[in-house]
Amino acid sequence: MPRGNRGKKGKPHTCKKRRQAQHGTQDLRGAQVTATTMEARSSSSSPGPGVDAKGKPGARSGKHLKHPRGALATTTVPAGVSSTRSSKRAIGEIGKTHNSPQAPLSNVRSRKRSLVRPTYLLVQFLLRMYKTKKPISKVHMLKIIDKKYKNLFLSILKRASESMEVVFGIDVKKDNTAKHSYVLVSKMNLPRNGIVHRGRGFPKTGLLMNLLGVIFMKGNCTTEDDIWNFLGKMKIYAGKRHFLFGEPKKLITQDLVELKYLEYRQVPGSSPACYEFLWGPRAHAETSKMRVLEFLARTNHLDPSAFHCRYEEALKDEEERAQASGCPSVSAAVPST
Repeated sequence: MPRGNRGKKGKPHTCKKRRQAQHGTQDLRGAQVTATTMEARSSSSSPGPGVDAKGKPGARSGKHLKHPRGALATTTVPAGVSSTRSSKRAIGEIGKTHNSPQAPLSNVRSRKRSLVRPTYLLVQFLLRMYKTKKPISKVHMLKIIDKKYKNLFLSILKRASESMEVVFGIDVKKDNTAKHSYVLVSKMNLPRNGIVHRGRGFPKTGLLMNLLGVIFMKGNCTTEDDIWNFLGKMKIYAGKRHFLFGEPKKLITQDLVELKYLEYRQVPGSSPACYEFLWGPRAHAETSKMRVLEFLARTNHLDPSAFHCRYEEALKDEEERAQASGCPSVSAAVPST
């Protein structure tokens, strides 16, 4: 485990020079947008009163999500992301609503506000059900959010699903074996359903996916300073316990490293010592550059091809993986969002 004075800046190093020489800054901004997106959605995903897996109200406890303190950070946006969309994202908007263009603005806002509480309740319920690994029926979810929202169920489910994906790295998918039923699938195989450690906590997969995204967007390796700058936009700081992710420095520089999802190493020749992150072997085995790029694209409501050179690199990686596994080229079959 590398040790030393990690807070001080080191000399320019090979990784940074190589990254600057090969790529511009446009693709890097996508990762910055994702930081604000995830922070905003982690705020929006914080349910109010507790609800157990059977749909019964529960008392508040440390197991329930709490609202983080502090205002949301502003950030740079890539080309193609309007300032209006970015502003909505920064104040915790989840998903898109399909409202009539003729509807008064006050009615649109009122409807969005009316979906906040049922979305909170549904997210917490989905998190509890995720631990059981059982399918979840629409009827059961309507009992949680109240049957009066029946006509708005799909809008609420969409908002909750986006929070589950972005914040916790969990996909909400239709269950092919039963009608009006859904299953929860993690994007990666972190131990203990993504919680990493025994006891209470929340899945860390969403955070890991974002970290892998930052590393990829910055040329497949990035400095520790870059990682903390990114996390700072989500109000996640070294040495300060986060309401979702616990003590972040230990999680990122020790836990995820020991699990081989991240590689954390001292930059050769740096004095004072500085450190950098790369994908670990387990990350390469469980996901791919294209999957991570698609994750970033969805969180920013973009097509993966909007990230230009990274998209080309991801396509090449898909082709190499296909050839290594003996399958035909899949470049023409890569899905778009």
